[in-house]
Amino acid sequence: MSYEYEATIRWTGNQGTGTSAYDAYSRDHVIEIDGKPPIAGSADPAFRGDPARHNPEELLLASLSACHMLWYLHLAAVNKIVVTAYVDRAQGFMEMPKGGVGHFTRAVLRPEVTISAGDAALAARLHGTASEHCFIANSVNFPVEHGPRIISDT
Repeated sequence: MSYEYEATIRWTGNQGTGTSAYDAYSRDHVIEIDGKPPIAGSADPAFRGDPARHNPEELLLASLSACHMLWYLHLAAVNKIVVTAYVDRAQGFMEMPKGGVGHFTRAVLRPEVTISAGDAALAARLHGTASEHCFIANSVNFPVEHGPRIISDT
């Protein structure tokens, strides 16, 4: 089975002279997906981007974190672990050597999961399974680590 996804990225940063010079244009753009609210994007501020807008690096990290969470919630449900809260303060690490060709070296997911029923040890182990199943994590060429914290409110 295969799936197809579509997105439109529309540059909105022409300030009158296009890309006539490196500092003559804004990095602002809009990410559009049919039937969904647009996402205001830009470059990282280190690369002349607008800090009030989402940048591709943040969106990659958010995609990794959200994919992991969705798989984890599925696995928790089928293993009779009742999750009542989930928050992940993920971090991504990128290196930019001289020459300007940067790359992510790793991502670390730090989910804090509150459960009201089920085995806390199993709840912790399921993060490994979620990581193995995450479509996004399986698509990147850098390690995606996870250090979960399980809180039992029983």
